[in-house]
Amino acid sequence: MAFQRRFPLFFTMAHDLTSPPDVKRRHFLRTAFSGAALSPILGAAAETGKPGPQTATGEYVEAARSVPVMDDVDVIVCGAGPAGVTAAIVAARAGARVRLFEVHGCLGGVWTAGLLSYVLDANKPGFNQELMTRLKERSSLIQNGAGNYFYDPEEMKLLLEEMCLEAGVKIQFFARVVAAHSDDQKRLHTIVTESKSGRQAWRARVFIDSTGDGDVGALAGCSWEVGESKECPCQPMTMMAMVIAPEADALRPFASHYHSQPGWRKEPVENLRLELARVGLKASYGVPSLFHVRERLFNLMINHEYGILAYDTDAVTEATLRARAEIHRVVRGLRSLGGAWDGLQLVATAEQIGIRDGRRIRGRYMLTKEDLIEGRKQPDAVTRSTFNVDIHATSKVMNEKHGYHNAGVKTLPYDIPLRAMIAKDVDGLMMAGRCISGDFISHASYRVTGNAVGMGEGAGVVAAIAAQTKRLPQEVPWEEGLSQLKKLNLRA
Repeated sequence: MAFQRRFPLFFTMAHDLTSPPDVKRRHFLRTAFSGAALSPILGAAAETGKPGPQTATGEYVEAARSVPVMDDVDVIVCGAGPAGVTAAIVAARAGARVRLFEVHGCLGGVWTAGLLSYVLDANKPGFNQELMTRLKERSSLIQNGAGNYFYDPEEMKLLLEEMCLEAGVKIQFFARVVAAHSDDQKRLHTIVTESKSGRQAWRARVFIDSTGDGDVGALAGCSWEVGESKECPCQPMTMMAMVIAPEADALRPFASHYHSQPGWRKEPVENLRLELARVGLKASYGVPSLFHVRERLFNLMINHEYGILAYDTDAVTEATLRARAEIHRVVRGLRSLGGAWDGLQLVATAEQIGIRDGRRIRGRYMLTKEDLIEGRKQPDAVTRSTFNVDIHATSKVMNEKHGYHNAGVKTLPYDIPLRAMIAKDVDGLMMAGRCISGDFISHASYRVTGNAVGMGEGAGVVAAIAAQTKRLPQEVPWEEGLSQLKKLNLRA
């Protein structure tokens, strides 16, 4: 695999925690920011050998060392994007002790660190409705049709933090999962994170991979797919940006979505394209778009980065640098036109470039385009998707013809089953969000964040039940999960 060739050290580290040491439990303050409690212990982590020499192939073998293990929660959720933060909150409300890991310094993933600002296919019962209600109470939601809405990313950050703290979720920011260990029966029992606190090991009865890119599943040895093939083509990445205009109404002719007007307006796309041409610019995304978020705040989507594998750090870094530079060029160019653009200011570019295609971990059911075409119902339907197939151009050549397409697939509302969210190759692991089990076409529909919330809700409640009753996720009937959601007032 290309990633293994480029980063051999990742695959040769001698950190074997398959049989973790029997570390005596220590008392920790029950706080949402519990990761800090491990810092003193990590200082005492013992090296058990000296690092070996560099091998002839250029690899380097690190010394083995013992890492203290924390074992104080029932459910561990990795990745605090729309699916992960929902799963953590719901699992905690269902009575489980929950720890939530996030690599960035905020909750929400693509909603916040990615500055998406637009939720699609959210017209569903449960947590989606609760979130919309609470955003409305903060005057931070503009409805855009029955199932879509715009929101202020900063208000979303604060709201998600408050909801996690209310539920009792233990949050740890700035932590990346770097290893996952299973026993001889292929049951996942420990993950390892890296952060400024060092290397830390964490145990739980059930794990949820909501990293978007399927990092935990891949580290645990699960089979997976990406894009149309492992070497791509895959959907492009996009960096979102927020801009502010002195007069919002002046930009109405260029805004594909303006205030509460539903539907996509095509004319503004062409108007924006012509404005860019006036200053000699052409957006890398064939459908450059401006979305009205609130008051004078707009979201700008003009960027595509093609053929980037989500787990190739060098390539993602290069894509991020190109994307941010393009956004600055576009904003400066538009501002130079004066008129409606006079005083246009770039508020922020996303901390994390938006990734559409990451790993899809193989589950106990794989969604396919036939599920979408036939509108299949499932006995273990966690949530229902009503979104169309949305494939952004996979190359610059395709982008010249159309920025996005549906591959000729017409969808009917279809169910996302619990089985597609339970790992096939490893026990004790669930998935939620765009890394669930599906083919390229179905993924292009279910990947939107309204669906991610629905998946997180289902994964969270089943994980909580499984952990508290000492069962595996596949041993929990969905009827039991649905009953618990009704008790939590998340389903009618």
